[in-house]
Amino acid sequence: MSRAPGPASRRKASPRGARGGGQPAIHTRFQAWGVNHAQAMVFSLGRLSRNPFGAALTLTVIAIALALPSGLWLALKNLQEASGHWDRGAQLSVFAQDSVTDQDLVQLATRIQALEAVQNAQPLTREDALAEFRALSGFGEALDLLDHNPLPALVLVTPVAAHQGPDAVRALAGQLEALDGVAQAQVDLQWVQRLQALLEMTRRGVGLVAVLLGLGVLLVVGNTIRLDILNRRREIEVAKLVGATDGFIRRPFLYGGLWLGLFGGLLALIIVGVGLLLLNGPVQQLAALYGSDFRLRGPGFSGALGLLGLGVALGLGGSWIAVGRHLRDIEPR
Repeated sequence: MSRAPGPASRRKASPRGARGGGQPAIHTRFQAWGVNHAQAMVFSLGRLSRNPFGAALTLTVIAIALALPSGLWLALKNLQEASGHWDRGAQLSVFAQDSVTDQDLVQLATRIQALEAVQNAQPLTREDALAEFRALSGFGEALDLLDHNPLPALVLVTPVAAHQGPDAVRALAGQLEALDGVAQAQVDLQWVQRLQALLEMTRRGVGLVAVLLGLGVLLVVGNTIRLDILNRRREIEVAKLVGATDGFIRRPFLYGGLWLGLFGGLLALIIVGVGLLLLNGPVQQLAALYGSDFRLRGPGFSGALGLLGLGVALGLGGSWIAVGRHLRDIEPR
């Protein structure tokens, strides 16, 4: 015959029940935390939609500040891609002395061709150089007035692939200038090096502009959140009176900055995409004139994701600075 559990049995059973109730309590707290964040996200998005004109102005400023450095970065990236193969086509112009005849020029080209670092050596006589200059310059009538041919004979030298670097090409130029009958060896890669130096200077300028505009986005978002805090001062004071924590009050403002940064980044992507569509046609026409099928490339998935992440980070950073600065000054009276 069984008996009802006594006090001792109940005392032993109670700790097990307490331990078993720990996981539901943690789950409940985590669920409440998630619900609070979801409510703050929806609430901040609703406040943004209730002021469409002011939100549109703020988002436009943020989008322009993000689109400008992004567009410049894309322009540099496309220009580097377009000029990436230029330095691989290095060529040297080896000018012969005035005393070198056409027969000597062919022998000079043969000696240059025998060098290990040379892939091809093409002789160009004075008559050939004059004919090429006449065809490309458009000064045919002026050239007919000259008493003699002023152009020197030369050999166009193309190095092998292993000697296409700037240092190797300059070393080859010094070796060619030491040959008999050579007046000067000119490296045609110098303009590419100047272009690379110009690109590096422009890259640093774009980085500086990006930093300044990023600070501008922080200030715009921070000022927008600051005005929102001041407009809701009474509401914040009442919330603190009933026991709301700073984290609870801060949450909607942080999500407001997140939405501003996210939508500003999306609008910046649209601006960059429209700019690429408008410029791609003329760029393709220009490339076709040079026998190239080059076309502008967009930011890609990683670039778009990076721009959106940058917008969100700047939005959160600006709102965090504004909330941390002004929320401490609001206390219930």
